[in-house]
Amino acid sequence: MTSVDVSIDHFQARARRRVPRLFFDFVDGGAGRESALARNITRLNDIQMIPRAPRDIADRSSAVTLFGQDYALPVGIAPIGLANILWPGMDLALAKAARKANIAYVQSTASSSLIEDIAPAAGNMGWFQLYTSKDDSITEDLLTRAETAGYRTLVVTVDVALPGKRRRDLVNGFALPMKMGPKFASQLITRPVWLRAALGQPVPRIVNLQRYAPATGAQSLAAFMAAQISPSVDMDQISRLRDRWKGPMVVKGILHPQDAEMLADRGVDGVIVSNHGGRQLDCAIASIDALPAVVRAVGTRMEVMMDGGIRTGEDIARALALGARFVFAGRAFLYGMAATGRADAAINVLADEFDRALGQLGCRRVSDLSSAQCQGVG
Repeated sequence: MTSVDVSIDHFQARARRRVPRLFFDFVDGGAGRESALARNITRLNDIQMIPRAPRDIADRSSAVTLFGQDYALPVGIAPIGLANILWPGMDLALAKAARKANIAYVQSTASSSLIEDIAPAAGNMGWFQLYTSKDDSITEDLLTRAETAGYRTLVVTVDVALPGKRRRDLVNGFALPMKMGPKFASQLITRPVWLRAALGQPVPRIVNLQRYAPATGAQSLAAFMAAQISPSVDMDQISRLRDRWKGPMVVKGILHPQDAEMLADRGVDGVIVSNHGGRQLDCAIASIDALPAVVRAVGTRMEVMMDGGIRTGEDIARALALGARFVFAGRAFLYGMAATGRADAAINVLADEFDRALGQLGCRRVSDLSSAQCQGVG
C-alpha cells in the first residue's frame, strides 16, 4: 500500500484532478439534484455499530460462499457502463484484478469491452449483467454469447426503464463521440496523465451492441442502446428469463420488499437492493434503508445483496450486519484505478478496511456480524 492508498475518498479526489472533467462527472454524478447519490453515502455513515469485546479475533476470515462459488471478500465490482471513459483499459484491468483477488466482477451489457474479451480475464469470478432489449432476438443473442463465454451468474437490471436526468452531463454537453472543440481540448491539455494513457487506445463505445445496430458510430451505438432498453420488463418476462438461463439468476434494482417476494415466487435466486447508485430516481430511498425490509421478506428464500454508497470497509460491515449476504461497489473501483493507474488499488483498501472492521467489531467470520450491533437504522 502506497502513500496515496489512504481511502476511496482520497482516490476520488485524486481522480478528479487526473481525469477530464466531463468524463469524471459522467461517472461521479447522479440524477437530478444528486440527493439519492448523497443519501446512499450519508445513510450508511449514520449507522453506528457496537463492538463486542473481549473476543479472540486472531484467526479472522473475510471469505464467503455465494451460489456455490468461494470469494475472498463479500464485495464485488458492480456492472459499469463505459468504464473505459474514466481510465483507458479499465474494464479488462478490473476483470483481471478481480480474478487475481478472488472477488466477483460483473460485466455490463453497456461495457466498453466485449463479452468475449472480458470473460476469460474474469474467469470464474465473472458475472454477466443484462439490459433486456425491446427486440427479443437481441436479448437472446446476448444471453447465448454470455453462456458461450462461460458466465455462470446472470444479473438482470430492472431499474432503467427510463433514463435518469443527469444534470452534470447536460451542463457539460456530454455525448459520444465527443466533439473536439476549445472547451474539450482545454480539458485534455490540463489532464496530461490521462491523455498519455489514452493515446493509441480505442474510443470507448458500447461495443457489445455493435453487431445489432444499424450504424456503427459511437454516438449511434449509445442512442441505439437507449432506444432498445425495454420499458416493458415485468414479472412475466422475468419468468421467461428464469426459464431460459440455467445458472444462478439475480435481479438488480429492487427497493420494495413485495417486489422481492414476487421475484422469489418466480424462482429468482437473488436480488441486489439498489437505487442504481443514485443515477436514476433522485427521490429514491437509500439502498441501505431499503435493505432490512427486503431481508425480512425474502432473506430465507433467496440471496439478498446490496449496492449504493459503499466507500469503506465499515460500510461493507454495516450492510452485512443488516442482512446483506454480499455487497457491490462501482465508483470506488473506478476511482482507485483513475487515481493510481492500478486496478487493485481499491480492492486492497477495501480488503484492509473490512478486515480491520471485522476484528474491531469482535467478529472472526462474516457470519458473526449481527444487526444487534447496529444503531441508527432507518
